Amino acid sequence: MATFPSIEPSYSVKKQQKPITKVVRFADGYEHRLMFGIPNHQNPRQYNLRWENITEDEADTIDYFLNERAFDKASFDYAPPREAFTKTGTYAQSSTTITITITNHRLFAGDSLVVDFTSGSSADATYIVSSVTNANVFVVTATSGATTSGNVSITKTGSSKFTCDSWTKTINVANLANIDAVFIEKFEPA
Repeated sequence: MATFPSIEPSYSVKKQQKPITKVVRFADGYEHRLMFGIPNHQNPRQYNLRWENITEDEADTIDYFLNERAFDKASFDYAPPREAFTKTGTYAQSSTTITITITNHRLFAGDSLVVDFTSGSSADATYIVSSVTNANVFVVTATSGATTSGNVSITKTGSSKFTCDSWTKTINVANLANIDAVFIEKFEPA
């Protein structure tokens, strides 16, 4: 899988989301909204990105990369700005259930994160959030059972798979260019 070059976009970055739902409307005005598809794939992100006044070499690198993805019809890995974070908190493991408490964790069921248990005996690994209790508590599932507790550090990379259907390269002054592109999140197997 190709990874987008590590050239940071300029600000402002526009992020759009439109949840995928099916709506059933009944004659009496009642409306029922249903999730459509796999639960953690309900809300794809779309980013309008701009690289402003980058060198022409950097613009060519981005342009070449996106051209290659157009030819091979493949998605690419990209970590949008400000989507990655590291936070610390506490955890308690009972059997294979690990309950993690972190103030304002910003996670959803299905999110992937690296968990580093800084005390206790739980295994450091990449985990998938199995459920979210509230804004401060979520649950992951361990591969082996234990009873332990302690401190924890989590890291969410924010990286996901994206496609780019169109982009524009503008050269306003010698040796400097702008790239405007729209990245659309895709849900594919790893």
